[in-house]
Parts: sequence; C-alpha cells; structure tokens
Amino acid sequence: MNASEDINLRQLGQSDLQLSPVGLGCLQMSRGSGIAGIMWPTLGTGEVRDIVRASIAGGINWFDTAELYGWGESERALSDALESLKVQRDGITVATKWWPLFRTAGSITSTIDKRLECLRSQTIDLYQIHNPFSFSPISSQMKAMARLVEEGKVRYIGVSNFSANKMRKAHKELSNLGLPLVSNQMNYSLIDRRIESNGVLETAQELGVSVIAYSPLGRGLLTGKFHDKPGLIKKRHILRRFYASLNKRKLETTSALVGALKTVSKKYQVTPSQAALNWVINSNGDCVFAIAGATKTGQAEDNAASMKFELSRDDLDYLSEMSAPFK
Repeated sequence: MNASEDINLRQLGQSDLQLSPVGLGCLQMSRGSGIAGIMWPTLGTGEVRDIVRASIAGGINWFDTAELYGWGESERALSDALESLKVQRDGITVATKWWPLFRTAGSITSTIDKRLECLRSQTIDLYQIHNPFSFSPISSQMKAMARLVEEGKVRYIGVSNFSANKMRKAHKELSNLGLPLVSNQMNYSLIDRRIESNGVLETAQELGVSVIAYSPLGRGLLTGKFHDKPGLIKKRHILRRFYASLNKRKLETTSALVGALKTVSKKYQVTPSQAALNWVINSNGDCVFAIAGATKTGQAEDNAASMKFELSRDDLDYLSEMSAPFK
C-alpha cells in the first residue's frame, strides 16, 4: 500500500526524510488509556485501520505518536493498523516522543526498547523530547538522544514545545556532536500564532529546523462545526473542553475568522478545515508541517485533501490578517 504520488513531499529539517506536508497525529488512538484516552472516544481496531488506510491513500506518508498517548497504546494501535494493511515500513515515517516530566535523561536510553517494542520496529525515524521539563539539562538529554542515533535505534532527533532559546541550546548541543536537530513540534494554527511573535519560528528558520504544527485546526474550532452548532460543545468530555478552550467566549472571539475561512473555502470548493490546514503548511514557505488528528475516516480524507490545492498569496494574506489578533 503506497501513498498517493501527486503530493509534493518536503524535506524535514536537515534530514533525508521526505514527508508529506500533512501527517496523521495519533493522540486519539490512545485506546482509553491515560489522559488522552479519557478525552477522546476509544477507537476500535477497525476504525484505526480505516483511518490509517484513508490517510495513506490520500498521500500522507508519516505518523506522529508519543509514549504519553495511552502509555504506548497509541504506538501499538498504529503498529497494528500498519501490519494489518501490510504497509512497508521503509515507505513511511513514524515519529514518537519521550515523556520527560519527573524523569532524567537516563530514562531516554532506559525506555527506548519499550518504544521500539510498541512500534514493532528496530529504528525510530524521528524521536522527540515531548517538552522541556526533564530533571536533566538539555545537554544531557541531547547526549542521550545522540547515543541512540549512534546505536542505530533512532535516525533523527526532534523536540517539542521548546522555546526559541531552548531550541537553540538543543541545536548547539547536537551540532557539537555532529548531529542535526531536525524539528520542533509546536502548537500552531490560525488561532494560535504565538510562534511568530515569540521567536520560535524565526529561530527555526535561521537554524534550518522544521516546525511541526500540532493542533493545526485549533482543536476543532477552525472546522466551524462548533460555531454552527454550539450544542456540540456539551457533548465533549469536560477535560477536552478545557483543553481546547471550548466555550461561548472562544466562539465569539473566533467567529469573524471562521467566517473568513468559510468564504475562502467556498472559493476553492473545499472545507474550512482544509483551508485552515493549507494556510498552516503554506503561509511560511515549506518550513512548517502539520499533524492533524482524525477519529473518523472522513476526517482523515479531509486532512489529506488539504494538500491537493494551494491558497493564493492574497488568500493566505487575508487569513493572516483576519487571524492577526491570535499572534
């Protein structure tokens, strides 16, 4: 099973990974385990398989998961789906993350075999530090990650939620070890553009580090469904509502932007979510990738189709203007 060939792949940072601009985020595959599992409905084996199949058929060639997502359940669910679909691992890229909170850098090396077991792979294509809150300094974390590269257990190293200064520090430590920092995964969408004003995007571009945008649809707000049917908010788990700031005030502050998205999407005969994703992957050249989740096959198809058109510069600028308050 191969990805669609009509997608222009991009190089991830200073690596040889050629990825589709949009990847599939696998937080929702946590199978009812952990915080992530509580917030999202439990997807059955068949549902996960169908979402993965639709993603690959649409041109998506990489998947992002994490240890935290059900403490390995998301990794296992993804692996189950890939095996069921007989997907050749050398034709896709799988990224996962180490959870640093209340841990030291020693945990990076001591837990790697568990990650490989859950992913049923001998090598992790992209291994990321999930956040900067380890007990160990960045230098120790980068040395531990570099050791895994040397051992052949990891191909490339990334970080997540690292500030401009912390990203620069990680980049410098890896450079001293002869390795690149290839990515920094950050919250980025039309309703959260802080990386444009806090130095993260500028620093990433300077260092040749790709940005991987998580929550590129503003945790569902940019689909417009909550604006059209506010009653849907009450059907979401309370933790998910808190996580996404799903409330009346948020709907009011994003109403004009969602209206603009609807106008633009109608022009291209696409959905508002597709227009929102297209803005993320195209408004800053080719340095930003997006990982969009899906709990239904139709959502996976919608996400993949966002790569098959390109908003004009005028429309990109229009959406940027309408979302300026969210910088």
